[in-house]
Amino acid sequence: MKATLITGASSGIGEAFARRLAHENHNLVLVARNEKKLAALCDQLMLENEIMAHYVAIDLNDYQADLRLFKETTNHGMEIEWLINNAGFGSMGDFADLDIENELEMISLNVMALVALTHRYLQIMRERGSGTIINVSSTASFQPIPFMATYAATKAFVTSFTEALAEENRPHGIRFLNLCPGATETNFFAASDIKDPIKVKGTQTAEEVVDAALEALEKGKSSVVSGWTNYFVAKLGNIAPNSIVTKQISKVLRPKVEKDKQAKKLESE
Repeated sequence: MKATLITGASSGIGEAFARRLAHENHNLVLVARNEKKLAALCDQLMLENEIMAHYVAIDLNDYQADLRLFKETTNHGMEIEWLINNAGFGSMGDFADLDIENELEMISLNVMALVALTHRYLQIMRERGSGTIINVSSTASFQPIPFMATYAATKAFVTSFTEALAEENRPHGIRFLNLCPGATETNFFAASDIKDPIKVKGTQTAEEVVDAALEALEKGKSSVVSGWTNYFVAKLGNIAPNSIVTKQISKVLRPKVEKDKQAKKLESE
């Protein structure tokens, strides 16, 4: 069975991809940790569309999770035509104060799991001579971000990695897309335990991000920033020296971080 595999599919951009592609008659393999949400979403999508939807409830940070997921799809005879690496999370705060285990888990999920799944399914796509891989990065990937240092660095990796593979695989009929959303109406901040996120004008819906991704694929693009405001900010970040960009971002985020520190201190007293 030909199918599209989506990680982080139980909510947000991953769920929006699932709903849109089900409507376009993609069979689906939905991956996330929340089995209850995945099961309900699969049932709904199969009822509303003439497709098959299979789910795998798994934590991609678990030991050899990528291998177990790959074997699951292979053993069920699923030919993964599209891979959408969407799973990920962030953090905000003074790096010295952040939980190092959480930071390392972020690197593992945002980078290592994405690389592992890309490698496993790319090999099959190369043998077949066709396939599509969408890696969800972020506008945070275009500049260092004080107080979100680890998250921005992981997304910088995703952007660089995906754009490089897009060119590597151009002769082999494999489409790669580096998708860079900005602030989006999802549960990202809550899931990342970011209590006081930056309020951004022009926040997009997850559906608008998916629209931008599919339009970019149709145009043969290998990278896209979703939304004109986000595009402008990303370009500005590329033009201005990092020393200036980091100072400006720090002016915005430092007061928020200090406020959060004081709140936590008062709670502990």
